[in-house]
Amino acid sequence: MEEAEIEAPALVETVGELDFAVVTLREFLHHSNAIRAVAVVDREPGIGPATVDCERFSAVEVNLGDRIVLLDHNAELEPSAPQLPELKPLPPFEVDPASGEIAGTIGGLEHLVDGVSALAAALGGRNIAMAVFETNSSLHPLSITARADGSEQPVVAIGEEAFTLPRAEGA
Repeated sequence: MEEAEIEAPALVETVGELDFAVVTLREFLHHSNAIRAVAVVDREPGIGPATVDCERFSAVEVNLGDRIVLLDHNAELEPSAPQLPELKPLPPFEVDPASGEIAGTIGGLEHLVDGVSALAAALGGRNIAMAVFETNSSLHPLSITARADGSEQPVVAIGEEAFTLPRAEGA
């Protein structure tokens, strides 16, 4: 019996309607000091969502459901990136995944949560954005996930452990 051949992802110059997600994620990545930015993007009814995965110094991977394609990280695409809020690059956080404790720049975590929430909002609809940031432990990066419509609290994860931030009083 022959093993199923795994087809290598094709290198493409555009991903059509998903080009906007690509330029938005790249813009966020380059201004936030994130090591990775990912979007789950709804598409037309009957077609499942696509995942756009943008890592530092790597080709952008787009999973269309039935196939995966790659886009050069510096590909020139038609849409312009939306205006995102200013994101200050922050030093790596110190994390303790067992307790959920995160130590770093005062207000830094909230700054990043606001930034990822703005990224998700820029993608629109019920799309989801996630960004991954360095910590003092390569085994436990800090990730923040937010939904564009704000229907759910952003989720902060340290490695595999996920947490939600307490809502601010009056929110």
